Amino acid sequence: MNRRDFGKTLGTLLTASALTGGLEGLAAAPETTRGGRDSPPPTPGTRLRIAMLIYPGMTAQDMIGPQLIFASLGNVDVHLVWKTREAVVSDTGVPILPTATLQECPRDLDILFVGGGLSGTWALMNDLEVLDFLEDRGHRARYVTSVCTGSLVLGAAGLLRGYEAASYWAVRNLLPLLGARPIAERIVEDRNRITGGGVTAGLDFGLYLSARLRGETFARMQQLSIEYDPQPPFQAGSPESAGEAITAQVLEMLAPELEAGRQAALEAGRRLDER
Repeated sequence: MNRRDFGKTLGTLLTASALTGGLEGLAAAPETTRGGRDSPPPTPGTRLRIAMLIYPGMTAQDMIGPQLIFASLGNVDVHLVWKTREAVVSDTGVPILPTATLQECPRDLDILFVGGGLSGTWALMNDLEVLDFLEDRGHRARYVTSVCTGSLVLGAAGLLRGYEAASYWAVRNLLPLLGARPIAERIVEDRNRITGGGVTAGLDFGLYLSARLRGETFARMQQLSIEYDPQPPFQAGSPESAGEAITAQVLEMLAPELEAGRQAALEAGRRLDER
């Protein structure tokens, strides 16, 4: 059995369990978010609707990690959404094929997701067509989510005003320009907003949300099925662990992109203030 078939088998097992009430720990349980509002689980047997926004210049890994988890949830439709159905090219040259246009995307979603990037994200932050789509779907979605700089896009759409949020460490300071409160954590949950840190946090984010939707036991099974047991060769995945010298070098390397991101956030913030 290959990994894809195993994921489908897990999903089938989960769906049968939710419908019959068997296998303790696999059925989704009601949860209470940080904001204190209860978010009821979906009705057993109901297909989950997930929309993942993809766009030119995005970081593919931001989407691929969560999509791997989402696709094996069982009884789920995962839509990769963009303006057209033509392939979009990621920031490393990997083409990704959308499965639905903005207009074709279901209106009522269980999960709305936005990944990040650099220059591609800055362009998206003031793309009114995309922001209108996100605002429309976001106000009805059960969960509004992101990884990396995707939280800046959510913020530009007005979806993070008054919320705590995570983002890529080097641009986390831009969140207040969009009405959000930055939190230096791998995953931040505030009511029905769940945001992840940079790039590799996508797998952590996906498993965290899987536990919300399907229960911790199922999420643990997913983690084992993909052998997610990170043991990096270096402890340099955050400014704190990398140290001041390496952090300064990375910031210097990224300086032009970070300034472009700041300008995009300022423009988006001004637009939000005028509404």
